Amino acid sequence: MKTIVVATDFSERSDRAIRRAELLAREFGSKLHLVHVVDDDQPHLIVQAQRDASDKLLEELTQTLQEIDGVQCDFRVVLGDPFIGITQAARNLGADLIVIGPHRRQLLRDILIGTTAERTIRTADRPVLLANGIPTGSYRRAIVATDLSAYSERTFRTAQSLGLLDRLNVSLLHVFSDPGTPLMSRASLSDDEKQSYLVGVRNRAGKEIASFMERINANGMSTILKPATAGIAETICETANAFSAELIVVGTCGRSMIARALMGSVTEGVLRDSGQDVLAIPPSQNAAVS
Repeated sequence: MKTIVVATDFSERSDRAIRRAELLAREFGSKLHLVHVVDDDQPHLIVQAQRDASDKLLEELTQTLQEIDGVQCDFRVVLGDPFIGITQAARNLGADLIVIGPHRRQLLRDILIGTTAERTIRTADRPVLLANGIPTGSYRRAIVATDLSAYSERTFRTAQSLGLLDRLNVSLLHVFSDPGTPLMSRASLSDDEKQSYLVGVRNRAGKEIASFMERINANGMSTILKPATAGIAETICETANAFSAELIVVGTCGRSMIARALMGSVTEGVLRDSGQDVLAIPPSQNAAVS
């Protein structure tokens, strides 16, 4: 991970993102780029005033990061749409990772157009780290959520390529479901028969995740199997809490590329509800449906 872009709007939320990006830059020897986007859909004088003020603030931040924290750092002010501007700057800089701060929840706005994090991640063509947690040090434990699809395999390999998983205690989480389970609860089966059926479902899920682990050469990594008794996103977040993970890794689409356009309800749910940092990884541009 050589290049990290961190977006800032000079809020306390952005300070959290900068702190996490600075920790990562020091750990991996990465160069850090601070990016602020000025909305250019405003009168020219306002745009220019905001740009000048942003340049000054970013210069001060950059100097602090270089002199106090010992991080290679520069800055860039971009004119345009805030979300597209961030991802375009990351593309131009060849960033390996984009870091953004936790979004400010505005219920009605979120329902209509999605959260700030979601809108940024939708436009990104590279991994985006949502810095939800208070950065106190390097990550120690991560949960990688998987649906065992080809996209999940690519998600895992991309996270590996960043180097983020190399130094962590990583568990692969699969939340499994079975269409027959709701029907079974209404069938006239004994408790023993129902229990036997559920054991069979779990055993099948165990075999599937073992096959997935073999495909990604992750034998020896711990695995977690959870039944989808609640929502999948809720189960992922609860599991991360239970295992004291500081990082959740998710893909931005699942078994269907249709989910990429919507970003997938599971990913959206994790982004909205997680108290941990979330690494959201998009599919490769030339990924084929499997």
